[in-house]
Amino acid sequence: MKKWLPYILVLFGIALIAGSLRSPKSADGFDRDGFGRLPVLVGGRIKPMDTLARTSLMSISGKQALRADGRKIPAINWLIDVLMRPERADEQAIFPLSNPEVRDLLGWREDKTKAFSFNDLAPFLSKIEEQAGTANEVEAGARSVFQKELLKLRERLLLYIRLKNSIQMQDSPDFARELTEYRAVAGPGMTAIEKEKNGEALSDSERIAFAKLLEFAQRHQRLAQAAYVYAIPRNAADTTGHDWQHIGQALAAVVRGGPLDPAVDCYAEMISAYRANDPARFNTSLHEYQKYLQQDFAGSARKIGFESFFNQFQPFYQAMVLYVLIFVLAWISWLVWPDVFGRAAFWLLILALGIHTFGLVARMYLQGRPPVTNLYSSAIFVGWGSAVLCVILERINRNGIGSVVAAAMGFVTLLIAHHLSVDGDTMEMLRAVLDTNIWLATHVVVVTLGYSATFLAGFLAIVFILRGVFTRSLAKQTAKSISSMVYGIVCFATLFSFTGTILGGIWADQSWGRFWGWDPKENGALLIVIWNAIILHARWGGMIRERGLMALAVGGNIITSFSWFGVNMLGVGLHSYGFMDRSFPWLLAFDISQVVLIGLALLPVDKWRSFSGSTKSAAESHTSVSSPEQQLVR
Repeated sequence: MKKWLPYILVLFGIALIAGSLRSPKSADGFDRDGFGRLPVLVGGRIKPMDTLARTSLMSISGKQALRADGRKIPAINWLIDVLMRPERADEQAIFPLSNPEVRDLLGWREDKTKAFSFNDLAPFLSKIEEQAGTANEVEAGARSVFQKELLKLRERLLLYIRLKNSIQMQDSPDFARELTEYRAVAGPGMTAIEKEKNGEALSDSERIAFAKLLEFAQRHQRLAQAAYVYAIPRNAADTTGHDWQHIGQALAAVVRGGPLDPAVDCYAEMISAYRANDPARFNTSLHEYQKYLQQDFAGSARKIGFESFFNQFQPFYQAMVLYVLIFVLAWISWLVWPDVFGRAAFWLLILALGIHTFGLVARMYLQGRPPVTNLYSSAIFVGWGSAVLCVILERINRNGIGSVVAAAMGFVTLLIAHHLSVDGDTMEMLRAVLDTNIWLATHVVVVTLGYSATFLAGFLAIVFILRGVFTRSLAKQTAKSISSMVYGIVCFATLFSFTGTILGGIWADQSWGRFWGWDPKENGALLIVIWNAIILHARWGGMIRERGLMALAVGGNIITSFSWFGVNMLGVGLHSYGFMDRSFPWLLAFDISQVVLIGLALLPVDKWRSFSGSTKSAAESHTSVSSPEQQLVR
């Protein structure tokens, strides 16, 4: 059994991944999966409807799927309801509302419900808009929690309303029939308008056509004002997004005497079929539109299809699950059967790293950019870089420490990335100053590898401290091994953080005309370099030994977290591309935990379980140091 257990555990991990590749089948016959692969232009990027569904639902509710009556509702199902049957979507409780002051404003202070539907909020829209307008006049840094939450609620409601009016007016009972009527009155209506301009008398039928056309024009103008989703590729060969239009623009072409884009008819047929609960008609119209796109849009369609697969596979979520399993197995390997569970954890780490790498490369392919472009992608890359280094460490040392640290850092960084994705599309358009792949691939990647290595040294030090203080498992050889790992990783971190900082200065010189400007982000990068240099010099000078090295390495976590996230919370400086004050409590909690760990590292040796009693360790082997200072920090 022991012989086969690693293989069984690895096969179990593969089975978990394979289960995510199955496409959910629609019980009612509507090809929602095919609809999810239709391309749209939103936020300056061509993406599948499925991505629009996931990012929109995430922005509104903080989740990528809904639950109703004990079953999971995919985001694309919700989006189709929003686009085609908004009255049904209006009943879904998707708006989280936890702030007591906001709930009190709406009269729901005692209500135990955590989320509310659009129908619940509709009677209070004017009150929400009024209060949000007042809050918007206050400077961002001076707003109260109530004002911030109210503004978030208004943003979510605005997004939802714009989605409802993206491919039809939300009150349209039958969009296909509405288009037929629109075509019928467009010609006579325009003739009536010309006669009206020339002062000619209008017949009764012309007056009716004129009034009807005016009604349609007003409806289409409101539809054009929403303009959130550009669903019509006016030139199907265009893959840049410059030649796309929204439904309102396409409808305006009719009154100018032009033909209505076939895509509008396809969408109208799908909408009417969905409202009539006619899956056959819906699927037929969908397939006709897919064929229309394939004429000149085949290359981009493959990329859109791959992004839909990427969304369904969720590689980073799969990697998170595996990292948890790896962490448990590696810890167990320190207690029983180290060879068996250690091998299983390492093999699963290779599998998890492969999935993590696939997700990273897939994002590069879809975005056409280097791996790090924003905070979300930096979190993914920091975890990936740490996992790569840990695989190397585990391959050399084979003691389970690399597996534990890789699993912990991989899980934590991907969890951070998940929470960063709440703001919407993580592959959004870049700011102009960042729109250079050369520097994104050099400065940003190198300096982020410096982050990865500094965090890795800190997490290895945490393992040393926790095992040494609370267990008797930190033997002399293990302590020396971890100490060597931390020292080597700090050397690596110093090289990459220094090189990345220099490259950043060269980029700043080209972009802003100065090499260094004491910007908060620049100061943070410099602090990392200085801190790592302090660790190395203290070690070389004999001022610290194992425990002192660990305490300083954990301090590197505080410095790096400030450089990575803290400067964005300041909301100032040329590098503040992602102001996120909501994360401040989490950053503060993390830094406090690191201070506590440093305090544990500085406890007297006899307070460490691994170093007390009869247990001998690397730290105890140097009790005969020559100076009191060395004894204090050893």
